[in-house]
Amino acid sequence: MRVLTVNPGSSSVKLGVVDDGVELATRTVDVASAMDSRRPLADLVTRWGPVHAVGVRFVHGGDRAQPEVLDEQEIARLTALTPLAPLHQPLSLELAASAGLLGVPVVACFDTAFHARMPEPATCYALPKEWVGKYGLRRYGFHGLSCAHALRRTAELLDSDAHDVRLVCCHIGAGVSVTAIRDGHSVDTSMGFTPLEGAMMATRSGSVDPGLLLYLLREGVADVAGLEQVLDRGSGLAGMTGTTGDMREVVAARDAGDPDAELAVRVYLHRLRREIGAVSASLDRVDAVVVTGGVAEHQPGLVAELVEGYGLTLDADRLRGRGDRVVSPTGAAVRVLVVTAREDLEIARQATTVMAAQRQGVR
Repeated sequence: MRVLTVNPGSSSVKLGVVDDGVELATRTVDVASAMDSRRPLADLVTRWGPVHAVGVRFVHGGDRAQPEVLDEQEIARLTALTPLAPLHQPLSLELAASAGLLGVPVVACFDTAFHARMPEPATCYALPKEWVGKYGLRRYGFHGLSCAHALRRTAELLDSDAHDVRLVCCHIGAGVSVTAIRDGHSVDTSMGFTPLEGAMMATRSGSVDPGLLLYLLREGVADVAGLEQVLDRGSGLAGMTGTTGDMREVVAARDAGDPDAELAVRVYLHRLRREIGAVSASLDRVDAVVVTGGVAEHQPGLVAELVEGYGLTLDADRLRGRGDRVVSPTGAAVRVLVVTAREDLEIARQATTVMAAQRQGVR
């Protein structure tokens, strides 16, 4: 089955065509609006089509545990979730509308679905139960498509069953999250009700004392809209260094002696290690730590700083290698892996599964 995959990120849209698990073509569009992606969508289909379905990544799927074929009702439900993922959800909705013009089913694949089976204590906030029930206040978790692919590849590389591996998955891109995986699904994760919770990121703050935020509002430093803008787009690496927040730029500034960049990297690594330790408490053992995402793939020096500072060992030659690989020494008690983020392959796999189930249902 041939699937057009659409993966909106924080700063770009990744498009691809996947046929029975094999990527035929890929294209990254660096745009602020999905309207500019309509032509690349059509171009890919013209060259590699016809496609049988389109799979679109949605950061927030609410309580959905499985991908869904989009219809008007599902689109309305996903639109209502926009305030919980303002950097991503509008773009996904616009792209889904564009994909709908191709005349094939559009399947929404949710980052939150991988976390839908988290134990109840891991999903709860200590807030009044009336609020929780009325407003759906819970920890959802994100980067689930990346985690699902990383789990599958880790199991293959370790020659294990995915349900048997106890794994800590660190997605380190523009967004950053850490997830504990057991029995093939998430049991704890650093992101929560929105993708703002947890580790420090490129432009997002990660977790901040809520009392500090109340103080800023009370003192008139920012209103709600201004605070949201700063926490989403003006904090993290960008806020601490005055850069765009791209880790390549920050590391270059650190290496050139910039003290702000040096502190920012130290904070970034500290917060990551703390999240690894926190989610590890939800596992009865840790078989492997896998790092994935753009920073993990292109900053091996930073990966070394991260995991060695956590007390794990690396093989320098393996770390300098390429592709999906184990980078810890042979015989290490906890294996460390670098896995390329391939949300496109997971999107295609989920879309294929949904369409196959629909065909069986019709029969």
